[in-house]
Amino acid sequence: MPLNNPLHFVTLLGSLRQGSYNAAVARALPSLAPDGVTITALGSIAEFPHYDADLQAVGIPPAVLGMAAAIAAADGVIIVTPEYNYSVPGTLKNALDWLSRLSPQPFAGKPVAIQSASPGAIGGARAQYHLRQILVFLDAQVLNKPEVMVGQVKGKVNAETLELTDTVTRDFISGQLTALTAFARRIGVPR
Repeated sequence: MPLNNPLHFVTLLGSLRQGSYNAAVARALPSLAPDGVTITALGSIAEFPHYDADLQAVGIPPAVLGMAAAIAAADGVIIVTPEYNYSVPGTLKNALDWLSRLSPQPFAGKPVAIQSASPGAIGGARAQYHLRQILVFLDAQVLNKPEVMVGQVKGKVNAETLELTDTVTRDFISGQLTALTAFARRIGVPR
């Protein structure tokens, strides 16, 4: 892939909460992207029904098909998720279970970066490691470093505007987006 080719990444948000700190991180991404990179949000995973093979036999829900098409068309995916009970939220796992049922697999060969934010000190690290295991099955190409785990996020987001304001955190995330851009250009993007 040419080094100056414009790239488009999409964000998959693992939180449904209106005041989500992870949503604040995801909303900040377009402004932190390197030159030549655009970032847009995918639809909400709240629109996905609980995975059920009987429901799948009737037909894949439109929300799943729409998200899969957007992932397949993108040059990379950024998953931003909280940690629930030492793992990924059930709603995110449900969405990935639905997306895993499609052929061709939208994540196959796709560059993926993972980000998490938490009021705790380690910033969702355990959720990220479980998510990496899930993405192996989906055949995603996960960026290994730098890892973005925003600990003690409550002090890094404006409580009123829900905007990620911490300069050090914003700069670090920007560095990961630069690394994802280089990674996507190096490995190429399947379509």
